[in-house]
Amino acid sequence: MTDDGSGYFLYHSIGQYPGKAADLQAAMTELAEVWGTPNDQQWGYLFQQRARFIDLWRKLIEAPAGTLTSCENVTQALHTFMTSLPKKLLHGKRVLVAADCFPSNHFLLAGLSERLGFTLETVALRQGASYVADEDMLALWDRDVAVALITWVSSTSSHRVNLSSLVEHGKARGSIVGIDITQAAGLLPFSVNAPRADFVISTSLKWMCGTPGAGVLYVEENLLQDCQPELRGWFSQDNPFSWDLEKFQLAPDIRRFDNGTPGMMAAAASVPALEWHARQDSSAMIMHNRRLSDRLTAIADENDLSVISPRAEAERGGSIMIKLPDKLSARGVLQELGQHGVVADARGQILRFSPGPLTTDAGVELVGEGLRALKKS
Repeated sequence: MTDDGSGYFLYHSIGQYPGKAADLQAAMTELAEVWGTPNDQQWGYLFQQRARFIDLWRKLIEAPAGTLTSCENVTQALHTFMTSLPKKLLHGKRVLVAADCFPSNHFLLAGLSERLGFTLETVALRQGASYVADEDMLALWDRDVAVALITWVSSTSSHRVNLSSLVEHGKARGSIVGIDITQAAGLLPFSVNAPRADFVISTSLKWMCGTPGAGVLYVEENLLQDCQPELRGWFSQDNPFSWDLEKFQLAPDIRRFDNGTPGMMAAAASVPALEWHARQDSSAMIMHNRRLSDRLTAIADENDLSVISPRAEAERGGSIMIKLPDKLSARGVLQELGQHGVVADARGQILRFSPGPLTTDAGVELVGEGLRALKKS
């Protein structure tokens, strides 16, 4: 990798920005000093950091106060939400998900289906396709679908669904509609109000440039009262310091999805990245990504490699996915690219390139150099 990160293409995994290491070091040093000082300032400091984390996320996706909380990751957020729903809502019904969803979510739903009494309906990829077509999702989405989880952008193809069409279809059929925005949050604009989602899950990794363990769960205000989380604790209450064992009552807002003492380290560690992100020109970030993505697509074409990401910007997230022929080893290709200063990754035979704030035109040309070297060998 080049020292300045110009050849860094892992924004689908861990996002980087100028000065990130220094910001993170300063934040962790401050936290260590507060936590290690023998006074009574520790909890107030950490709760303030968590509140700041939640507020930054709320502003990003336009979530009203009291509708978004922190959690460890998207899988935990999905589990917490699904197990909070009334049993009668799920029993005997279907839960709909696309085959190109993040696999962890599918593993969870498959495991929950028997206990919660629903049938998991997985919309398949068409023969030879790299992503699930919206129309195939719509075709299987009838009134017996209690919950549908939409993957906004696929992590293996960068396919971007038509959210408005899918959400509108689901609402008309009485389904609870959730959206996993993980793969595009922080790059593409998103609002929980347009289209109006019932629940949203995400992480502070990737384009948000935060740390692991800093996930978020949003639940629409009108749905909150129907949710009875099974994992609960003193922070699930309106007043966490109400310790009367006979008078437990869930908080009226998103805090009912909290449980024991919140894990706040990841939130505190992610605040610097979220604050950096909030100061950026979002339009400029998208234009930068689109321009470099166009060049990556051209480089793939020049080297007779198959681009499986949609070429239309409106149908694509922030990544360009390139499928290697079977004769080439993905590991070998990544090693060759690494020698040219490129940091990328692969899923099977699919190379994943996500140009972000650190990535430069020169970095994109390094991809071309590496692929041309392979072609000659």
